[in-house]
Amino acid sequence: MDIARPDLARKKRWRLIGYSAAALIALPLVTIAVARLKPAAPLVERSTIWMDSVHRGEMLRNVRGLGTLVPVDIRWIPAQTSARVDQIVLQSGASVKRDSVILELSDIQLRRDALDAEYAYKAAQADLANLKVQLANNLMAQKSAAADVESLYQQAKLQADVDKQLFDQGLQSNVISKKSTVAAEQLAIKQELVQEQLKIASDAAAAQVAAQEAHLEQQHVLYELKKGQVDALHVRAGLNGVLSAVSVEVGQQVAPGTNLVRVADPSHLKATIQIPETQAKDVQIGQKASVDTHNGVVEGHVTRIDAAVVNGTVAVDVIFDGPQPPGARPDLSVDGTIEIERLPDILYVGRPVQGQPNSTVGLFRLAQDGKEATRVRVELGRSSVSTIEIVRGLQAGDQVILSDMSAWDAYDRVRLD
Repeated sequence: MDIARPDLARKKRWRLIGYSAAALIALPLVTIAVARLKPAAPLVERSTIWMDSVHRGEMLRNVRGLGTLVPVDIRWIPAQTSARVDQIVLQSGASVKRDSVILELSDIQLRRDALDAEYAYKAAQADLANLKVQLANNLMAQKSAAADVESLYQQAKLQADVDKQLFDQGLQSNVISKKSTVAAEQLAIKQELVQEQLKIASDAAAAQVAAQEAHLEQQHVLYELKKGQVDALHVRAGLNGVLSAVSVEVGQQVAPGTNLVRVADPSHLKATIQIPETQAKDVQIGQKASVDTHNGVVEGHVTRIDAAVVNGTVAVDVIFDGPQPPGARPDLSVDGTIEIERLPDILYVGRPVQGQPNSTVGLFRLAQDGKEATRVRVELGRSSVSTIEIVRGLQAGDQVILSDMSAWDAYDRVRLD
């Protein structure tokens, strides 16, 4: 027989109410605690990342670029006149001397003009010789006339002196004496005028000779010009080297100024390095440089910086300080490194993948145990090819991850496996 126990039912009811109240109180607390929990740090394979330590000391700033070897002495030989290509004597790649003939050109009109210039020059020579003879004859005639006047003047002067003496002695009238004196004075004036005319004639003759000589020089220059143009129809190398290009074909008609052939001296090369425009602002003429020809590294210095930017790069010429490396030849691909400056006693680290000079980036710094890395804000300064200055955010000895961590941008902490 069952005995009713109302107190037991009451206890169960109160116990249920207590459990429900505890659950209502605990649920918000658990929710808040879970919300405040940090998300689990993702796991990163240590073998897939690149790390480096922060160093203190001297950092060498340099810039690097790809380039080619080019001859220092390059000569394009243009056509001096309109002409036709008759023969290609030497092909590209041939070794040439200074007087080696590379092309044979022809221009009938030029040869006719050169012949006319030669005859005009010879005619000018004959005209000058003839003019000198004529002027000499004219001057000779004027000098003879001046001598006659001088003789008459001296005779009249002598007669005037004699007549004056006779008058003084009372042997001749005063009229005759005065007449002789007047005649002598008139001849003196005429003698001065004749001398003036002789000087003017001499100056005029010199001026005519100078004018004819200038005309002769003009004809001579024109003749030499035409003669040189005819000789230029035999296109010569002009220097010892290698024929690197022939830009015309047989039968082609070329205009004045058209580049015909290119000759280069392969024994004297320089490196033309393409530096990114963002780094070229620090490059200066005279800075030290090294060129890797893949068959040795050669030291040199910067001699020229192109003023224009082409395809995002600036061309920089580097001249070798010593002998050329073995196997060096025009158009050989090389790697060039230019030393910008040396920065003493600074903090620096390997250059991060996404680290730009004078910027602030987030880098993952390894913990002491090396099992975790935490993101820190790092201010970067001046950069080099493979290193960059640390302004603030890191200390010497810190290890940071330099590889691309953009896949973990949502996390401030990662675990390393």
